[in-house]
Amino acid sequence: MLSQRQSPAIEIAGLVKRYGDTTAVDGIDLDVPTGAVLGLLGPNGAGKSTVVRILATLLRPDEGSARIGGYDVVRDAYRVRQLIGLTGQYASIDEDLTGMQNLTLIGRLLGLSKRQARHRASDLIEDARLHEAAARPVKTYSGGMRRRLDLAASLVSQPAVVFLDEPTTGLDPARRGDIWSVIQRLAERGSTVLLTTQYLEEADHLADDVVVLDAGRIVARGTPDDLKRRLGRQTLEIKVTDPARLGETARMVTTVIGSPSITDEQTGQLSAPVPDGRIMPTVVRQLDEAGIEVSELALRLPSLDDVFLTLTGHHATSDANENTTGTSSEGSNP
Repeated sequence: MLSQRQSPAIEIAGLVKRYGDTTAVDGIDLDVPTGAVLGLLGPNGAGKSTVVRILATLLRPDEGSARIGGYDVVRDAYRVRQLIGLTGQYASIDEDLTGMQNLTLIGRLLGLSKRQARHRASDLIEDARLHEAAARPVKTYSGGMRRRLDLAASLVSQPAVVFLDEPTTGLDPARRGDIWSVIQRLAERGSTVLLTTQYLEEADHLADDVVVLDAGRIVARGTPDDLKRRLGRQTLEIKVTDPARLGETARMVTTVIGSPSITDEQTGQLSAPVPDGRIMPTVVRQLDEAGIEVSELALRLPSLDDVFLTLTGHHATSDANENTTGTSSEGSNP
C-alpha cells in the first residue's frame, strides 16, 4: 500500500467545466496518490475525458483548480506538460514512418540528442514488445500494435504522471491484454496513472482505486473490491459432480439460504444470491452430510458492472464521441 504521507500526484478541488448550458464537470474534488493507478469510470458524457483534458492543460476549467506534481494546470501549464504523458483514444503517430522512427522523432522533438533518442526509442520498443516490427512502417501494424506504439510515444519523456484516455477502445480481448501488461509495468516503475475506460474488467484488473462519474459528479470511490462489497450481496456458485443430483442440491441450498437458486442442468451448475458469506460453512456441511460431491464451490463478489449499474442506474457505454483529440460529446473545445 502507498504511504498516506506522500504528496498527491494529482490534486483537484471544486473543478467545474461548462459548455453553454451543459455542465460537463460539476464540482469534482479528487486526490490521486503518487504511484497509484486510478480508474475513472462513467457512461457516455459523464465528464471523464473533459477531466483528462483539463489535467493535460488542453482545456481551462471554469471554476476550481487542478494541480499536477504541485503545479497548477493553468498558471504553470508549461511545467505540467513536462511532467505528463497523454494517450488518447486515437493514435497520434505517423503511419509512413517505422515504429522506431516515430519514437526517435518524438525524442528529438523533446530535446534528446540523436543517441539518447535512439536509445530511449529502443528501450520503449522492447518494453512494448514491438522489436520484431520496429523497422516496419506503422501502416502495416495491427490495431493492437498501433495502440502499444501510441502508448510508448506518450512515455518517451519518462513522465511522472500518465493519462490514458480509453487506451484499449476497439481492441479485442487479447490485444487489450497486451496494453494491460504495458500499463502494469508502467505502474510498477512508479508512474502515477489515471485511466479512463469503458471496460469495467479493465479497471478491476488494473486500478488501485476506482472513481465512478455520472453527470459530471463523483458518485462513488473505492477499491474495486470495496465497491463490490457495498452492494451487500454475493453469489454462491456450485457445480455438482453428478448432474442428476442438481435438483436435490438446489433444494438444499434454497433451504439454507432462504431464497431460490438458478440451475443449469446441462452443466450441473447452480448459483444463488446470498446475504452473508458466513453462510458458506453451513452449505459445505449440508453438502457433505448429503453425500453430494462438487467439483466447484465458490462465493463470488458482485462484478464491477453490477456496482456501476446500481450506482448510476445504467450500464457504462462506449464514449464514441468523447475523445481526447477531437470534439467531445460534452461540448466543444473553446
